Amino acid sequence: MRIFDPHIHMTSRTTDDYQAMYTAGVRALVEPSFWLGQPRTSPASFYDYFDSLLGWEPFRAAQYGIAHHCTIALNPKEANDPRCAPVLDELPRYLVKDSVVAVGEIGYDSMTPAEDTALAAQLQLAADHGLPALVHTPHRDKLAGLHRTIDVIRESALPPERVLLDHLNETTVEHATDSGCWLGFSIYPDTKMDEERMVAVLKTYGTEKTLVNSAADWGKSDPLTTRRVADAMLAAGFTEDDVDQVLWRNPVAFYGLSGRLQLDTAPPQALHEGNSILRGGE
Repeated sequence: MRIFDPHIHMTSRTTDDYQAMYTAGVRALVEPSFWLGQPRTSPASFYDYFDSLLGWEPFRAAQYGIAHHCTIALNPKEANDPRCAPVLDELPRYLVKDSVVAVGEIGYDSMTPAEDTALAAQLQLAADHGLPALVHTPHRDKLAGLHRTIDVIRESALPPERVLLDHLNETTVEHATDSGCWLGFSIYPDTKMDEERMVAVLKTYGTEKTLVNSAADWGKSDPLTTRRVADAMLAAGFTEDDVDQVLWRNPVAFYGLSGRLQLDTAPPQALHEGNSILRGGE
């Protein structure tokens, strides 16, 4: 079984997670830019973070045979902080990098005017750079947030078929399907979807243009939920081909819209800027 996790924050995870993911079948992933759980106080902290997504994390992933790509953006939550606004002006120099396969995460958190501005600007950047967009739908007031998101997408230069609407659930999936966008579901303990609910959605809406991710981060989360969905699908009567479509071919097709997806992992280098993943060893 091959698995592509299209949304996971490996900056927050350990090398043991990389090993467990490989053992479970994960061979590729996308790490979206997101907030760190506390406010960043200057734009420079974003740039160091972006550099780690382009260098250190691909290096770590390669040690375990996993192809690492990322998406770059000013995330919705921090779009509300005026200290972070200059990041929007610096994004173009990152969006040309080879391993950047989308603009994201963008979208809404609290549905503020500042978030309106950041979303519209970054959808335009995606169109300008020939990239798809990974859009975060809000965790609160989800249906209203989805409608507002779709309205902004329709007003943008980026076609819906180049947009992935993430963090969907049973209350938003029907409207998201009607939008023409790709559908993303996060399997995340307590606060988002679980395996059984995901299988029920797949039975109702099918497997086309649907991506399943773990969204694992610094919170209570699990980088192996993609494998659990695969197993639950098989137990529910889906075929191995269905599983491969949802857990591999769909994310490959969406992020392949960037023209930058490289799924063959090169032999890992011993060091990254003089450092290995070992502590205290050669």
